[in-house]
Amino acid sequence: MVDDAIALGVKHAALNCSLQRFVDLAGKPDSIQFPFEGHDYFFLPGPVAQLDAEVKPLSDRGVVVSLILLNYEGSDEALNRIYLHPRYDREARTNHMSAFNVVTPDGIRYLRAEVAFLAQRYSDPAAPHGRVWNYIVSNEVNSHWWWNNMGHATAGEVASDYERAVRLVHDAVRTASDNARIFLSLEHHWTIRYSPATPDRSCPGRELLEDFARLARERGDFDWNIAYHPYPEDLGDPRFWNDKTAQPGEDTPRITFKNIEVLPRYLAAHTELLWQGHPRHVILSEQGFHCRDVPEGERDQAAAYCAAWWKIAHLDGIDAFILHRHVDHSQEGLNLGLWTHKPGSIATPDRHRQMYEVFRVADTPEWEKAFAFALPVIGIQRWEELLP
Repeated sequence: MVDDAIALGVKHAALNCSLQRFVDLAGKPDSIQFPFEGHDYFFLPGPVAQLDAEVKPLSDRGVVVSLILLNYEGSDEALNRIYLHPRYDREARTNHMSAFNVVTPDGIRYLRAEVAFLAQRYSDPAAPHGRVWNYIVSNEVNSHWWWNNMGHATAGEVASDYERAVRLVHDAVRTASDNARIFLSLEHHWTIRYSPATPDRSCPGRELLEDFARLARERGDFDWNIAYHPYPEDLGDPRFWNDKTAQPGEDTPRITFKNIEVLPRYLAAHTELLWQGHPRHVILSEQGFHCRDVPEGERDQAAAYCAAWWKIAHLDGIDAFILHRHVDHSQEGLNLGLWTHKPGSIATPDRHRQMYEVFRVADTPEWEKAFAFALPVIGIQRWEELLP
């Protein structure tokens, strides 16, 4: 709900961008023709206009828009042959999301052309379609079986293919913008993996990041950054201040809001991870707080947002904190929204939760009064107690 987001005063927005849905292999007369590197590509005007309608009203109001580039399996097998990774395992039907195909010539050229099309469309200084500043490549890649599937794979194999994909996106974006930023996507498992019983389905985030950085240096380093998801230890419990596996050192099992300072500190401390002498940029591009079905559910959800917002606002090294979600999604299994959804619907907004109001007043002079209820919930007397 773009109008509601603007009324809430958001400064950042992350939009899912499923790449297959834009592509027209038949080259219909009304499709948008895009010549690129000796080939003509065609993009469907309807889906492109829908993305314009999300990007432009946000960017026109100064919101920094991030596109999350996703590679869903589709119903068109000709497109699947181009876009799906050759090792994509169709048995991984949880999310139907493939790693990007950076293996075959057609996969490489279509991915490069489509990203260049998006970058050119959303980098025009006149902004007739709006502006996009951040491109996030895939989703939670350290849990690759579920979100970036290339079959059963080691951390090294995932890192190698992912480095090629991120580099390709970076180079394609640079055909239109010198300043847009490219981001890796990692979830909160840091030195442990999501699925310890099946080590070829996920890997620790730090291991993947270090493998990625090493390969990037070997192949010619470039300006990549990190989009992190510091969900609570238990996604079903918003009270992250109780997280046991979020420890203060860089060997912590997880990085959640409880110990989020570990991530920028780690990036700054290791010279091999720096870019031109400076730490990589970090945005928190997806994280939320589940509203439990208990009497104090809305209170605890709102308190968790208060604590997370205050902490991020007082830490160096993090550029953005983008809440997930705007409205509950019935198929997600968690109630993360500022809004509930109407019973029987998937994500039709129904009513505001308590978190809506604290979200609205964050970054305004009203925050302290509105947040005061959260202090005893968290078990602190002063907000400074949240800092390391």
